[in-house]
Amino acid sequence: MSHIPQLLHDIYPQDAELLRRLKVEDPAFQQLAARLDELDSAIHAIDAGTDPASDERNESVSRERLHLLDRIAAIVSAARATD
Repeated sequence: MSHIPQLLHDIYPQDAELLRRLKVEDPAFQQLAARLDELDSAIHAIDAGTDPASDERNESVSRERLHLLDRIAAIVSAARATD
């Protein structure tokens, strides 16, 4: 499986300003975004073969990434509703 790291601005291009504001004003969002970047890098390293991780670790990292994306989507959706 080939994973291409994505920035939040790539996932939510229509919400660039909202993402910038969340990253500045919301410490919890900052942590989620930072962790998402870490997981993207880890998945990319596993897929590229530079991190010889087990299948279980690969699945665990991928599941955590999806969970983070769900949490981020909820925050973005709620922030849109208040704008």
